[in-house]
Amino acid sequence: MSDRRKSSFATVNPYSGETLAEFPAIEGAEVDSALETAGHAFDAWRKRPITERAAIVGRAAEIMKERKEELAQTITLEMGKLISEARGEVDLAASILEYYAQHGPDFAAPEPLDVEEGEAYLVSEPLGVLLGVMPWNFPLYQVVRFAGPNLVLGNTVLVKHAGICAQSALALESLFLDAGAPEGVYTNLFVSHDEISRIIDSPVVRGASLTGSEGAGAQVAERAGRNMKPSLLELGGSDVFIVLDGENLERTVGAAVAGRMANTGQSCVASKRFIVLEDVYDDFVEGMRRKFEELRPGDPADASTTLGPLSSEKAAADLADQLRETVDQGAELVTGGHRIDRSGAFVEPTIITGVKPGMRAYAEELFGPAAVIYRVADEDEAIALANDSQYGLGGSVFCADVERGRRVAERVETGMVWVNHPTSTQPDLPFGGIKRSGYGRELSKLGMREFVNRKLVRVLPPDAELTGIAG
Repeated sequence: MSDRRKSSFATVNPYSGETLAEFPAIEGAEVDSALETAGHAFDAWRKRPITERAAIVGRAAEIMKERKEELAQTITLEMGKLISEARGEVDLAASILEYYAQHGPDFAAPEPLDVEEGEAYLVSEPLGVLLGVMPWNFPLYQVVRFAGPNLVLGNTVLVKHAGICAQSALALESLFLDAGAPEGVYTNLFVSHDEISRIIDSPVVRGASLTGSEGAGAQVAERAGRNMKPSLLELGGSDVFIVLDGENLERTVGAAVAGRMANTGQSCVASKRFIVLEDVYDDFVEGMRRKFEELRPGDPADASTTLGPLSSEKAAADLADQLRETVDQGAELVTGGHRIDRSGAFVEPTIITGVKPGMRAYAEELFGPAAVIYRVADEDEAIALANDSQYGLGGSVFCADVERGRRVAERVETGMVWVNHPTSTQPDLPFGGIKRSGYGRELSKLGMREFVNRKLVRVLPPDAELTGIAG
């Protein structure tokens, strides 16, 4: 096997720079064999009672909780997440599996329709084998929100995880096997990007889901469309955090820092663009500056560390370039803006103001510990600026008047808006965006509506009048 293939899935600790492990990619006949196994598994899996499928997903949640520390340590080693946040991710992922194990059978139950004669109802049938292309920033959570509902529904899944999270990928596959899922129901694929199009082309595969970059999403969507197969995309975001008043400003600033710095800012729904009314702007900027400068870099496996590394040297270098060029274009650097002079993929917590259209930070997503703060005169200017973005994933509005917050939230052009809380996620709430942030919804009941045949069954007596025939 060539060196190129061996390095396809090399995982490197972003704190120490140490190469942790290397895994060979598969290709050609090995991929075809995995597809065939998944196809055969679907034929048997779909025939099992949904309660049995749900029970296996529920057992996977139990095993995930039993292995919490092992899984959390793996996440931290592979992509640098603070250990406390890694443990929180395990809890969240397990709660999603539990949610679908408990509610999935009801979500998929036949739905009667009101008709004048006879009966009509919708049945939810699985489509078949699905491909999930997953990112590195939440190695468990983003996989299970795809896999959980679809496995309960009766689909089988092929998961192409991010190259830097290979050990997390293997741990997930083992977890589902240990929970009782037959071989081929959940399959990890160590494949190159070149293989993804061929997998989507396969008649065995009936749909594709991707969480990741716009470029990768466009390629998956184009290939799926060419093959007349459904797709779901969860892409980038540049979430707004609108501050309408100075009531309880300390809490608002704390929420802003939490919304920006969770996962070291490496989240599609992290708060990134802070839009603040001018009468509270100066105090808000100063409050964020103080809290940003209190963060201390260190080993993410150490519970006392408050600033972890980015996921890789490339991620850190790319963010530093975006910040430097934005400042060169005329923006003001309030704090940070540079790489930290130490080993590891660290970037200083950064605040930039005075950003205008045409600057890199105005239109691009900043995936890391960097906040852009804007001053606006009134509510209408805040909404106009919030909506002047190619992205439309999430957002949040902070103000003492809840009805005012609701009114502003309904004018923000995103898939999700939270009032008095940073954009977040939980199993029973739909997750997804619009514009270049993608399409489709995951989680909640809607998470079982993306890759399903909602088939109409219409039953009439044998002597019913023949009406309404159309094609």
